[in-house]
Amino acid sequence: MGIRIGINGFGRIGRNIFRIMHESGDFDIIAVNDLGDAKTMAHLLKYDSIFRKFSGEIVVEGEELLIVDGNGIKMLTERDPSRLPWADLGVDFVVEATGVFRKRAQLEQHLSAGAPKVLLTVPAKDPIDATIVLKVNCSTLKAEHKIISNASCT
Repeated sequence: MGIRIGINGFGRIGRNIFRIMHESGDFDIIAVNDLGDAKTMAHLLKYDSIFRKFSGEIVVEGEELLIVDGNGIKMLTERDPSRLPWADLGVDFVVEATGVFRKRAQLEQHLSAGAPKVLLTVPAKDPIDATIVLKVNCSTLKAEHKIISNASCT
């Protein structure tokens, strides 16, 4: 059992993160929140113009379940991050990949919904706990940091 992940935003960045985490085997993607329907999200995950066809099996069951290589992933369509069921789903952290929620107060909504930590895929608009650039300042990351940016998605 890996680190339990929720992804908020399943555009290009959210789907790329999904692919990387899925392929690593270190993560269990528990839920994806996006306003698009499950069938469209499955198609966009399966066929990518840059990364090509997803190698795994993707099955859509109804409007709320995506099964990827036998693993069920809850599909959510909630606009308000404070209403996401992160606590009920038992996620260890949320990847915020919408590009919309970039201020601390907005990101804290994931915490209030039960996510212990939030990883922002773009630069924050105001101070957060840490902005980490891989191989530059990784040593500054601390366990008590709850809202973290990876500095850029490009």
